[in-house]
Amino acid sequence: MQITASTVSLTVDDVAASQQFFTTHLGYTEQAAADGFASLTRQDAAVDIVLLARGNQVLPADQHASGLILAFTSADIQDEEKRLRTEGVKITMPLREEPWGERLFQITDPNGVVVQFVEWTTPDAS
Repeated sequence: MQITASTVSLTVDDVAASQQFFTTHLGYTEQAAADGFASLTRQDAAVDIVLLARGNQVLPADQHASGLILAFTSADIQDEEKRLRTEGVKITMPLREEPWGERLFQITDPNGVVVQFVEWTTPDAS
């Protein structure tokens, strides 16, 4: 099997709100959209995103994105956190550095989708 693309499908209450959040703040563009559906992509290695309205007939009635963290690994996440703050995005977990070499922060979209930005560093030797 050869995988040619990766997509995460997120079930949300308000597709338009998440679509606007991802296109305005995270550099996604719309590939396709219809009532209760949006397909988003980026021109880099980020996973494509499909947003589906809760209650969509192709989904089980109790389908939701609870417990999901959409994580993006990038360099210079301190600059990214600053940019997002400047744009008025609420930082729901401030930038922190873990002893195992992970720098991270989180934001949350209007539907509660947690987006985490990660940068790997050299772990502390202490």
